[in-house]
Amino acid sequence: MRPRHDDPDLPDDVQPKDLDKVARNELRTLSKDNAEWVARHLVMAGRLLEEDPELAHRHVLSAARRAGRIAVVRESLAISAYATGDFALALRELRTFRRISGSDEQVPLMVDSERGVGRPDKALELGRSIDRSSLSPGAQVSLAIAMSGARLDLGQPELALMELEIPQLDPDRAFSYSPALFSAYALVLEELGRADEAAVWQRRADIAERAVFAAEGGGDDETIEVIEEEHEAAPSTGRQTDASVPDASAPDIGQPDADEPDPDVAPDAPALNPTATLIEEDADVPQQRQD
Repeated sequence: MRPRHDDPDLPDDVQPKDLDKVARNELRTLSKDNAEWVARHLVMAGRLLEEDPELAHRHVLSAARRAGRIAVVRESLAISAYATGDFALALRELRTFRRISGSDEQVPLMVDSERGVGRPDKALELGRSIDRSSLSPGAQVSLAIAMSGARLDLGQPELALMELEIPQLDPDRAFSYSPALFSAYALVLEELGRADEAAVWQRRADIAERAVFAAEGGGDDETIEVIEEEHEAAPSTGRQTDASVPDASAPDIGQPDADEPDPDVAPDAPALNPTATLIEEDADVPQQRQD
């Protein structure tokens, strides 16, 4: 039996049209009423993910119990599980999303979730198994950050630094992913005892963050030229059926599929502190840790 789940309230101002168009298109296989109901829960999850991840997760669970075979719903469930620190559930749902969608864009989150359940070696193996050039630039950056974190988990700071030395590590230009990448680079430099260099890269991260924030609304692909003022760097301190009836054909959300055994996960896996954006377009997602 499925555990009891009480659907959280939906405010009247939350409308299906608030959901990203690409995600709404995926819900077209559902009945109209059900698609709208699912969409509203996904919208609420996106709004709440950062400030109340547990409530966001409840909204996604409600959506998933009525649209459990829709890729964007399983992806959202994985993301909210990750945000609550349930990395084993995140991994199961990410595997399902990957199988349904055929997309590798969330492999970085899978890598970081492997870290979360205490398997950095498996995280590195997974990261090396895909063609990074097939990923969007933002996902490439997220993967590099996750791989670097796995290296740190294994006590390999030099290799952690090398994982971050990718074409996107350009101090003169800022994309939406640049602040997280620069900060991760600064953190590893600090780990290596290169405090002065770490401070420079952290300052670059701060400048890039301000530039990206100022350019918000220009689109995820907007590039900002970064001009640094000459000043002394501050020391770094441095992470679809009827709307009211669950889809009886849908799998039990949060339970491993028959063809995907539940991973052997220690129940007391530590939580991660987020630092890097995983998806740059059309989704609200949690961030990755780098520690």
